[in-house]
Amino acid sequence: MPQLETGTEELLCGISNRIALITLNKPHKKNALGDILTPALRAVLPVVEARDDVGCVMITGTGSAFCAGGDVTEMGGSAPGPRPAEERIAELVKKQKELTGRIYHLRKPTIAALPGAAAGAGLSIALACDIRIAAESAFVTTAFKNIGLSGDYGSSWFLPRLIGLARAKTMMYDSPRLSARECKEIGLVDQVFPDASFREDAINYAGGIAQGPTIALGKIKQNLQQGLDQPLEASFELEASNMIDPSGHDESKEAIQAFKEKRDPKFH
Repeated sequence: MPQLETGTEELLCGISNRIALITLNKPHKKNALGDILTPALRAVLPVVEARDDVGCVMITGTGSAFCAGGDVTEMGGSAPGPRPAEERIAELVKKQKELTGRIYHLRKPTIAALPGAAAGAGLSIALACDIRIAAESAFVTTAFKNIGLSGDYGSSWFLPRLIGLARAKTMMYDSPRLSARECKEIGLVDQVFPDASFREDAINYAGGIAQGPTIALGKIKQNLQQGLDQPLEASFELEASNMIDPSGHDESKEAIQAFKEKRDPKFH
């Protein structure tokens, strides 16, 4: 798979068959976020979003974990003394918007592929993606309360929308370790694949989305996400605008023609 330059070995990014595969590559620390990995991840997101040869973005981790959350041994170690709370708040807000906020609003479908544990901010990254798939041995945990923190990177916004407020409170208050199968039962994970074939299964799963109508999928994503926070009438307006937008007409023409000719459409 051809690789993009990310500036660090802690983050890999390859593009093949219209899939941008972003891999957190710090297995000795279970792919924990830190002062090198996290900025690289933020930087690569707009790059893959802008590429015409990318129809789907999949984020995964090397080894036996997806992402264990923040690496406390790296984060903030060089800060020259205490800073005002307002400054620290503004900095964290910016970092959140540029990471999980950017993933959530990416104009292309996103998939989190969990070969193993997703915890803390690592779980937030998975929650920000459109779809989550997991290996049988994978598990998730919020973990924030275990270190006396309330949570960040959108966990409190994503969780209730995915599994309901009551379940979200249980996950945050108790920080249980939920298996992949348990996550699928409550709608937190969409597909569970065998450990032995997980990475191959994940690529095949992503390929089915990546080969689809990229423009239409982006508009579907916009319709669904904005629909969560707007009146029905506003959704009517958005849907009409996206349906009439001429930028997607070639995809529709190809799909209709393929239907008439009894063949699979070729959108790219």
